[in-house]
Amino acid sequence: MSAPLYQLKAEFFKTLGHPVRIRVLELLSEREHGVAEMLLDTCVEPAYLSQQLAVLRRANLVVARREGTAVYYALTSPQVAELLCVARVILSGVLANQAELLADLRAPAPPESAPRRD
Repeated sequence: MSAPLYQLKAEFFKTLGHPVRIRVLELLSEREHGVAEMLLDTCVEPAYLSQQLAVLRRANLVVARREGTAVYYALTSPQVAELLCVARVILSGVLANQAELLADLRAPAPPESAPRRD
């Protein structure tokens, strides 16, 4: 019996749930990148980047190709880039709502009315 779709989705989102992996996918959304380029942009150790790329390869989100001694990565589907764009839109809305709440909290409180004496 296969895993329910919601479990597969949860595993998929767990794969995306790492800042370095998200950054790599963002870079690859623009174009194919070599490992050396990604090292400069992600500011992580080569072994650590290699681990994160392996996770993305196992999830079939990226594909690698070798050219001489260089290794280049690309997205397996342009829909990954679309997913990142949708996430950005959702986060923008969430942050905008939070900014409005923060502004409300920072606004001066209205003066309290004096107690009435009858």
